[in-house]
This record gives sequence, C-alpha cells and structure tokens, in this order.
Amino acid sequence: MQKSTNSDIPVETLNPTRQGTGAVQMRIKNANSHHDRLSQSKSMILTEVGKVTEPISRHRRNHSQHILKDVIPPLEQLMVEKEGYLQKAKIADGGKKLRKNWTTSWIVLSSRKIEFYKESKQQALSNMKTGNKPESVDLCGAHIEWAKEKSSRKNVFQITTLSGNEFLLQSDIDFIILDWFHAIKNAIDRLPKDPSSHSRNLELFKIQRSSSTELLSHYDSDTKEQKPEHRKSLMFRLHHSASDTSDKNRVKSRLKKFITRRPSLKTLQEKGLIKDQIFGSHLHTLCEREKSTVPRFVKQCIEAVEKRGLDVDGIYRVSGNLATIQKLRFIVNQEEKLNLDDSQWEDIHVVTGALKMFFRDLPEPLFPYSFFEQFVEAIKKQDNNTRIEAIKSLVQKLPPPNRDTMKVLFGHLTKIVARASKNLMSTHSLGIVFGPTLLRAEDESGNMAVHMVYQNQIAELMLSAYDQIFS
Repeated sequence: MQKSTNSDIPVETLNPTRQGTGAVQMRIKNANSHHDRLSQSKSMILTEVGKVTEPISRHRRNHSQHILKDVIPPLEQLMVEKEGYLQKAKIADGGKKLRKNWTTSWIVLSSRKIEFYKESKQQALSNMKTGNKPESVDLCGAHIEWAKEKSSRKNVFQITTLSGNEFLLQSDIDFIILDWFHAIKNAIDRLPKDPSSHSRNLELFKIQRSSSTELLSHYDSDTKEQKPEHRKSLMFRLHHSASDTSDKNRVKSRLKKFITRRPSLKTLQEKGLIKDQIFGSHLHTLCEREKSTVPRFVKQCIEAVEKRGLDVDGIYRVSGNLATIQKLRFIVNQEEKLNLDDSQWEDIHVVTGALKMFFRDLPEPLFPYSFFEQFVEAIKKQDNNTRIEAIKSLVQKLPPPNRDTMKVLFGHLTKIVARASKNLMSTHSLGIVFGPTLLRAEDESGNMAVHMVYQNQIAELMLSAYDQIFS
C-alpha cells in the first residue's frame, strides 16, 4: 500500500462511518511517521507568552557564532578603568613628526587601550552608533614618561606606542594628571612587554573558534552516518587532547615543586638578587630599613640644594631634564653610591625634580590619608591662631617618620622663602608646588578643585608658621 499524507487521503477514507477501523489505522500510521511526530512535537513547544518557538537555525556559521558568544568572550570586551577630560596633542604618527596641536579630549582608559573622543561622553557614544569610531591607542608594549621639555605647559607626559605614535597629555591640576599618569602606567605594566604574546592570544582565539566550528559540525551531523575517516579523526583528536592534559598536569606538578622550594624574600635580599626600592616604597618601611625617621635620599637632596641652589631663580618651580631625573632615580633604586656633587647632577633642578618625584611616588603621601580631612577642617577655621594650634596638634599625632620628615622638609623650604628676593619663590609659590604633592585625599572623586585650594593653604601655613607648629 502506498504511503500518503493526510492531505492526500480521500474524504471517504477519513469518514469513520464508511471506513471504520481502516481509517483509524491509517491515522495511527500517519501519526507514527517520523516527519509527523517531529512536526507535532514542535507544534506543542510554546514559549512563556504562548507563541510557537522558532526552529533553531541550522546554518553552521550563525550557530557557531551563538555558541562562541556564550562560551568564548570576545577579546574586545574590556573594562573601563578611568575616563575624563584632558588636553591631548598628537606629535607623531607612525614615527613621522606632526605639528603639535592641543585639543580637549574625553579620554577613556581600559585594560589594554586608550580611546580619545572629540566630544562629550554622551555625544561620543551616539557617534559610535553611527559608525564613527574614536582614535584608539594600543598600550601593549607602549612607553610612558614625563615630557616637560616637549611643551611650555606644566604637567605634561608622553605616551609612545610600538607603532611609532606619540601623544602628549596634560592638565593644569597636579593631582589629576598624576592620577592619570599612574593609572596608565599601571595598565601598561600589567600588559606583556613582548607584542608577539598579544598576537599569540589572537591566534589562540582563532584556534578556539576553529575548534568550536568543528565541534558544531560534528553535532549537526550526528543524525548522519559517520564515515570511517571521520571516526578516525575524532579518535585522533581525543587522544591528542588526553596527551595535552597529561602535559599540563606535569607542568603544574613542576611549578608546584618549584614554588614550595623557592627561597624566601629575605634570603634573596641577603644574596643581593632582589634589592629594595627607594622610590615607591612606603615611608615607614624605608625609614625602618634605614634605621632612621628621615629617608637618607631626602637629606642628601636638601643638603645639595642648600649648598648650591638657594639663590637659583625658580628653585622647585622650574623643571629639570626628565631623562636625567630618571637616571638619578635608577641609580638611587639600585642602591649605588650617590654623589650629588658629581658633574652629571650639576643642574640643581634635576635634584629638586628628583626630590619632588620621591614624594609623588610614595604609595601614601607625606600627610597620611587618614589625616587628610582633619587637616582640611583645621585650615577652615576662621581665627589664625586657632588654625595654627589645630595644625600643630595634628602634626604631633603623626607617625614619627611622617612628622620628622615633614619637619626637615618644611624647615628647608623656609630657607628658600628667606631668599625669595633672589630665587623669586614666595610662600605662596612653594605652597602651589608642594601642596598637591604632599597632601591629597585617598578618594579624589569629590570636589578636586576645592581640595586643591586647601592643599595649597595647608602647605603655606606650614611654612609661614613653621616655628610655632614644630616648636
């Protein structure tokens, strides 16, 4: 008997009064066909709103993309770490020098790149939807450094990429630009120095995509009869995967043995394999290591300035050569014997620049974070004598390294002010230079402009009332 669908069955066949049992058997036979069971099962699958679900796409490319989206997150998904307005100038493109042109840009820093927007954030996002992409800087292998000699503006640092692009970023507010500098530097330090490792990550991603496509192809063809060569290939892949797992286990075992047998930090330091840093160390840690309450480097710089820099015009305000300052920093961190009377440090602005950099690099500023709000409240008092007594009381509560270093530093700066007729550095000028460097809030998301005013005022008061505060 030839098989037929319901649409091909004559009317009299479906009439139970005329066909009886035969019609029932035909309906049962048709319902038992594979095609009808599949269509009936599909028709009974309803969504939450009562609609029939759409059949799953059998297109392999679309199918693999859906799977990869859920299983393998795209490399472009990066978390925004910092964003805000800065002055930007692009001075080189692929190694070719460009004319410096400062513009205000909205800067977005993520874990691997920086994006520059010409408009506000809202306008930039709307333009991105229309296909206008921002200028992007890949931080992998990039270099960041202060570039005071590249511009007459203050607070300028430069980012140089592997492709030869060079950017200058600047802000008139000291702690804002410092925060950006450290955020970008930390992002660069977290990335691999070797750019080929980034290419390997992309290659790994492609391999994962390829493997996922093969896996989906295998799933799509599960209803088909597999050919012998397909089964052989599958067995090879399974054997190869087991071999990889065995290799990984051996590597993990070796790493575990190495970690358990590794020498202690103290042992490495005693052998000279690891040297303690001067720049970037906590003040109390450095002082404890040197068995003093004032870092040796601070005293060396102050001695050099008082010896040959008290009458220099713009002392502490004029910037020294950044490359020379970095060289001095490297020597100090390597604990090499430092002689600031050497001819390579003849520019006193290099010494003052290194001293300011030392205080900027402290993980916690000279005025501890826990005291910031108390110093701000003290400087807000209306009566000058009351302000001085409040500041004096807070200074006496500081840890010995902070208090003693503060006393030595501000005592030195009072000698600078005493020569103001020659060096043109007043109490107000030094307050602007050292306020944001020595005193800042741990969370700078508040009113930063107001904080900056208080920072300068506190530094000025410490200078003008030095004898009363540190008596």
